[in-house]
Amino acid sequence: MSGTLAPVLQAFFTDRLGHQRAASPHTVAAYRDAIKLLLTYAGHRTGKAPSRLDLADLDADLISAFLNHLENERGNTARTRNARLAAVHSLFGFAALSRPQDAAVIQRVLAIPPKRVDQRLVTYLSDDEVDALLAAPDLTTWTGRRDHALLAVAVHTGLRLSELVNLTWADVHLGTGAHVTCLGKGRKQRATPLDPQTVVVLRSWLAQTPSHSDQPLFPTRSGHRLSPDAVQRRLTHHAATAAGTQPSLAGKKVSPHTLRHTAAMRLLNAGVDSTVIALWLGHETVATTQIYIHADLAIKERALARTTPANTAPGRYHASDTLITFLENL
Repeated sequence: MSGTLAPVLQAFFTDRLGHQRAASPHTVAAYRDAIKLLLTYAGHRTGKAPSRLDLADLDADLISAFLNHLENERGNTARTRNARLAAVHSLFGFAALSRPQDAAVIQRVLAIPPKRVDQRLVTYLSDDEVDALLAAPDLTTWTGRRDHALLAVAVHTGLRLSELVNLTWADVHLGTGAHVTCLGKGRKQRATPLDPQTVVVLRSWLAQTPSHSDQPLFPTRSGHRLSPDAVQRRLTHHAATAAGTQPSLAGKKVSPHTLRHTAAMRLLNAGVDSTVIALWLGHETVATTQIYIHADLAIKERALARTTPANTAPGRYHASDTLITFLENL
C-alpha cells in the first residue's frame, strides 16, 4: 500500500504546478530535484521506500536534518539550501489544503526559516579576461567554433544559462536591429540586442549548422541541446586555457553566471542606467541590479571625487609616513 505522501506529491506536480500555476519547465525541474533529494534522504533515515512514506514522516526534525545534510555532506551553499527549502515549503503549503489531519506537522515544517546569507560582491571578468576567454576555443574544430559563438553570446547578452541552452535558430534575428529572443525567468519573453561583433560570429556559426527553425542554436554533435552541466564543463576548460595568457583568470571561479555578471558590468561601465540594465537582464525589480553598482569600485571613486573638499586634488589617500602606515595596518 502506498503512503499518504505519494498522492499529495503527484497532485502537487500535476495540478498545482502543471495546471493551476502553469509553472515553467525550469521551475518544475528545480522543485523535482529538491523533492527527489528529500525523498532519498527520508528513505534512508526512516527505512521506508519513497512510495510508502507518509506525510507525517517528513516532520520538522527530518526536514531540518535534511537541510543540514545538504550543507554539511553535499557541500551546498546556504543559497542552494534555501532554494531546496522553498520547494519543500511550496509542497507543504499545498498539502495543507488536502491533509488537514496533518496540520500540526505541516505548520511546523512551514515555520522553518530560510538561512541568512552574506551578500558578497559579484565576480565578473575584465575586458582583457573576456578577450582571452573568447580566444581560447580552437576555431579549427566544429566544437571550438560552437563554443566561441556560445561564449560571445553569453558575454554580450547576459542571458541566463537556461535561456542560453534553449535558444533556437528561430530566436536569432541578424537583420536590422539584430537581437535574440528568449523566454526567461517568470515566463517573461524579452528581446536582447546583439552588438556587431557578435552578429559576425553568429553569421559564421549559422552558416555551418543545419537550417531548421527549431534546431538548437548551440547543439551537441548529435543535434540535441547542450545540457547546463556540459556548458559549465566547456567553460571551465576554456577558462583554464585562457589563464595561460591572462593569469588573473586562474584566481576566479568562472561560471555561466559570471558571464552574465560581466555583461551587466560592461553596460554599467558604459554609462547605461540601472533601470535599462534590469530590463536587459530580465530582472524582476531594479533593486536586483544594485549589486553591480556595489561591485564597481570605479563608480564609488568617481562619487568620492565629486565630494572632495575645494582646492584639494582628487585621488586615493596615501599615508605620509611609513610609521603611520605601520600603525594603520595593525
